[in-house]
Amino acid sequence: MGSVSLNIGDGTARFKRATLCSSAVNVLMLFSVITTNLFALYAFTSSPKHHQDHPLHHTHKNISLISQQVSLILREIDSSQKKLTQMEKEILGYESIDLSRPNMANELKLFLQHHQLPLGKDSRTGITEMVASVGHSCEKSVDLLSQYMNYKVNGPCPDDWSLAQKLILRGCEPLPRRRCFPKTIPKVGLQSFPISLWKNVSDKIFSWSGLGCKNLECLNSKKLNRDCAGCFDIVKGYETQKYVKARSKNDFLIDDVLVMGSDGIRISFDIGGGSGTFAARMAERNVTVITATLNVDAPVSEFIAARGVFPLYLSLDHRFPFYDNMFDLIHAANGLDVGSRPEKLEFLMFDIDRILRAGGLFWLDNFYCPNDDKKNALTRLIERFGYKKLKWIVGEKINGPGKSEVYLSAVLQKPARV
Repeated sequence: MGSVSLNIGDGTARFKRATLCSSAVNVLMLFSVITTNLFALYAFTSSPKHHQDHPLHHTHKNISLISQQVSLILREIDSSQKKLTQMEKEILGYESIDLSRPNMANELKLFLQHHQLPLGKDSRTGITEMVASVGHSCEKSVDLLSQYMNYKVNGPCPDDWSLAQKLILRGCEPLPRRRCFPKTIPKVGLQSFPISLWKNVSDKIFSWSGLGCKNLECLNSKKLNRDCAGCFDIVKGYETQKYVKARSKNDFLIDDVLVMGSDGIRISFDIGGGSGTFAARMAERNVTVITATLNVDAPVSEFIAARGVFPLYLSLDHRFPFYDNMFDLIHAANGLDVGSRPEKLEFLMFDIDRILRAGGLFWLDNFYCPNDDKKNALTRLIERFGYKKLKWIVGEKINGPGKSEVYLSAVLQKPARV
């Protein structure tokens, strides 16, 4: 061993031979360093007998306790979420109807039972059972539903279409199927198409049970709703002029609207179509129209079918049973009015938008605006969809008592979205 001596004066560096004393000191220092490192290695790698006295162990123990607490909290949150979801399902009626209730019709029990898939588990969805399709709100009207399903199998169905419609209007839609035969009403005197579009038929081919009126003359003497005043008179009444002769600036002519459609108008959907006059006018122009109806105070569906056009027995709370982007034109009048809740109108408008193709037309026909708030709310909702306003008319009409009412009519074109 030696030491280094730096002589700055002459700029040289040279070794001096080490003494015996200095060598011993160096050996002692090396031994101390090695010993210290060995003890440190032992301290970190060994398992002390008393873990609780080691600071690192305390830290590890605290982290473990915190981890356990976090896991417990997460399990509690997950359990609470599951309980909340179950409560929501029970409140809204999404779960299966309680078939153990007293006076439950056997046919309802049989229909609602789950059935195994004939070929076993579906490989794509993992589903193993077929579940009956029935409206979730049926659970809230289970007594009426049980009454509806109480019939003789393979026998005649009860004359209860009005009960079925009451269930539909309460949100019990779709209704369960039944294994019975409905009453047959001979359809005598039907005319061939297109004569049938504007030809009255016998009152006897319609079902009048559950209705106040028992003939067409009675219906034509009443104003059933804003879109149907005398609308069953298709020979002499205003229906013969509707869509071809305007009575106000809000009345658009059907030929004027058809020329606005890009790529032509071939199929259309009519919401709340009265007695089917819109469909009849479109049929004269080789356009197929499906009319959404309910038999409110009149045999609407049967009357439309007798004219040779297509009625669809459906409430506006039901998702439209059509695929996306199907229709060239959708026509709606005051049937679009679903009450004072803006969310319901939003749901309906989004479903209308869903089934209307890009470039298709939405014809809003004489929609009644009782106040500026309703008109502005509808305007803002329409503008959210980005439709192009081809026609937009807000005008006044004088009703029966001589009071002025405000109506909105518009033809809107759906944009192409990315």
